Amino acid sequence: MTLRVLTSDVLAPVCHGFFTRKGGASSGVFAGLNCGAGSSDQSEAVATNRARVSEHMGGPLVSLHQTHSNKVVTVGAPHSGPPPEADGIVTTTPGLVLGILSADCQPVLFADPTAGVVGAAHAGWKGTMDGVLEATVDAMEAQGAEREKIIAVIGPSISQRAYEVGPEFLDRFLDDDPDNQRFFTGGQKDRVQFDLISYGLYRLRKAGVGHAEWTGHCTYSDPESFFSYRRATHAGDADYGRLISTIRL
Repeated sequence: MTLRVLTSDVLAPVCHGFFTRKGGASSGVFAGLNCGAGSSDQSEAVATNRARVSEHMGGPLVSLHQTHSNKVVTVGAPHSGPPPEADGIVTTTPGLVLGILSADCQPVLFADPTAGVVGAAHAGWKGTMDGVLEATVDAMEAQGAEREKIIAVIGPSISQRAYEVGPEFLDRFLDDDPDNQRFFTGGQKDRVQFDLISYGLYRLRKAGVGHAEWTGHCTYSDPESFFSYRRATHAGDADYGRLISTIRL
């Protein structure tokens, strides 16, 4: 099956892709392009999927052991051992493919084409609150990027209408900043719906990037195209696939 890869006009001409689940070798709950080595999927299928991504992108794939942190690493070559624990990755090396996994969290691709610096970040609610997006911008700036020239695009992520949370979650955000109330709207009973995308865009724009936008795709609402941790949980599935988003110079 042919890969289906989403791209953003504003990141062109930088080579990048928000891969959907289409075109992979996995089966069952992982059916399609599951690129999560940490899943319980067959390792051979995951390796095949990642090889297809690497071939499509035209270079070696470099990814991370993601931990919902604000840690960012700068890389110049493929890892010789286990991937580093981090949730943001930056490079100035042409041909090196940066990859971020997600399944509802925000995959964010960054580029300053003029300076020749690209980055990628995995930004769930915790990583976004703790500053992984700002840390990625800082790491790019340290490599010569100018933040006002950085373009940031959020890929397929869970939308507000599908992201219902409890009062403790809301309280945590209000404790961090009372103005975060604007990212929540009423749900059922004491539940509220969180707008992760608007929160991510707010943090990116506050960090001073030149342009930030979302592709407009909701992972939860389109099971044919995307994996979703929350949808899998609601369905009672034992595990879930991971999407990959990539960028290279």
